[in-house]
Amino acid sequence: MSSCLKSTKELLVFLGKSLFSILEALVFTLIPKPLKNVAGEIVLITGAGSGLGRLLALQFAHLGSVLVLWDISSETNEKTGQMAREAGATRVHVYTCDCSQKEEIYRVADQTYKAFLPAMVANNHGHLVCISSSAGLVGINGLADYCASKFAAVGFAESMFLETFAEKQTGIKTTIVCPFFIKTGMFEGCTTRFPTLLPILEPEYAARTIVDGILKEKVYLYMPKFLYILLFLKSFLPIKTGLLLGDYMGIFHSMDGFTGQKKKA
Repeated sequence: MSSCLKSTKELLVFLGKSLFSILEALVFTLIPKPLKNVAGEIVLITGAGSGLGRLLALQFAHLGSVLVLWDISSETNEKTGQMAREAGATRVHVYTCDCSQKEEIYRVADQTYKAFLPAMVANNHGHLVCISSSAGLVGINGLADYCASKFAAVGFAESMFLETFAEKQTGIKTTIVCPFFIKTGMFEGCTTRFPTLLPILEPEYAARTIVDGILKEKVYLYMPKFLYILLFLKSFLPIKTGLLLGDYMGIFHSMDGFTGQKKKA
């Protein structure tokens, strides 16, 4: 009998907390929470020498963050550092680092997810941001290797989020960012049949939206919002219907004109 009462109690607590969490989400949709303050916080940005990384650095410079900029190109990274100082950052640290080489990462700062996390856990404070892609949510023909790496990034970041949740590290936040194609040159030549629903994103818009998502402590951030609908449809539509939808939207031909990043002469 005591076991039955315990199970009933656990069920009622679960239902009560679930209802509260849904109501809380609805309230914060109507009345947004105050944005978190990142002034004085250390923000490490990899790939800061160009594109989205540079734009994120400038966004955080305006917010008064302490910037640690990593990039494989010392020249472009130094340029980002200069731009960040001109944008108002008072403390900017620039390091040349090839993040694909473990030895390089430890040489520069001994700081990766593996090395950051213990300090975050000890202080119960930090924010892990994973910049993945919509290709980490839905497979795309012509992008098998890229999709594999982005699916891995989403899975890893989501697992880290659940690790901190399970350990009750409520001060450590996670944001997983999955944008559609961004006009950084990486996906030069890619197309979209319905630019109103699935636009190729402007880098400045993407950077602003990412920083806004971080300040609002969103766990999942998909751009554009139509991706939320596509993922919902993917979860229950018959596979043939899903394929017909993808074909109608031109998704299977989005890579047909792909030329990639143009190398500088």
